[in-house]
Amino acid sequence: MVLLTLPAGELCDRLSPRRLAIAGLALQSLCAVAFLILSLGQSSALWPLYGVLLIVGVARALAEPAEQALLPFLVPAERLPRAIAAASSAWQMAVIAGPALGGLAYALGANVAYAVCCIAFLLALLGLATLGERKLAPIKSATLTERIARVAEGIEFVRSQPVVLGAISLDLFAVLLGGATALLPIYARDILKVGPIGLGMLRSAPAVGACLVALFQARYPPQKRVGFKLFSAVVVFGIATVAFALSKALVGSLAALVVIGASDMVSVNVRSTLVQLTTPDAVRGRVSAVNMLFIGASSELGAFESGVVASMLGTVPAVVLGGIGTLVVAAVWMAAFPALRRADLVHPTV
Repeated sequence: MVLLTLPAGELCDRLSPRRLAIAGLALQSLCAVAFLILSLGQSSALWPLYGVLLIVGVARALAEPAEQALLPFLVPAERLPRAIAAASSAWQMAVIAGPALGGLAYALGANVAYAVCCIAFLLALLGLATLGERKLAPIKSATLTERIARVAEGIEFVRSQPVVLGAISLDLFAVLLGGATALLPIYARDILKVGPIGLGMLRSAPAVGACLVALFQARYPPQKRVGFKLFSAVVVFGIATVAFALSKALVGSLAALVVIGASDMVSVNVRSTLVQLTTPDAVRGRVSAVNMLFIGASSELGAFESGVVASMLGTVPAVVLGGIGTLVVAAVWMAAFPALRRADLVHPTV
């Protein structure tokens, strides 16, 4: 996924976000079929599983930038903030319901779980195929050198726009340092001592907070002082992370995690709106690819960073340090990106 996300963004701009998203979903459905076949065959070899997972990464590299770039082609600019919030709501509902449905499917057998995955991907593919979209201007076939140059254009656009670069990089470093959720199993087992059921509640709490905020913002999208709201959300995220780290009671920990999820959703919606409205159609796929690469890096590397620091300093100090680090990042970014700090309307001037 890391290797192919940026080239997929260029392909998205040259072809169509919808077509590329459909291709990614089709490939993921085939991967689910491959897992089903391997499960039915009861193979004990690991290399076929890793091979299919590698193809899953290719499919995600195709689909995720295209899915993010597609939304502005489906709705007019003035409705984009609500559309982003509604999409975020749907995503958070899936985050809450998905693991529960997955566990139920797996309780009926691994074969059932893989079959359900395949059907879900195909349903998403069919739904996507029925959508209309605003068309991209056709781009002639390009040589490999020209395609590499087009990928570089997307990176250069992000670098040249203070609002886009500031919003994307703020999310990268805030999530990189504030990855408390990666350590939830340790909190459930050793600190709060609440067992598997408590762990499930802890995992769901951020999604609950995020879903509530996303539903509210779908009705009342952010319009004024969005830069201030973005930085305020990151500050609240850092404070809530420290509060979670120091909590010794399940109720307090759940409340802190709900706030973490809610503040993160404010940040996600504001950042997504600013990035989408600042980006012209011609580079939308490539900018979405850079954004997805940053998001993926922050989530995965943030979990790794949390584990490494926890192994050296202990779990609670690691999460406290991460929360404080997030507050420091917010302060530094407010000084480094004044255009982002001053962003007023969702139609920013850059």
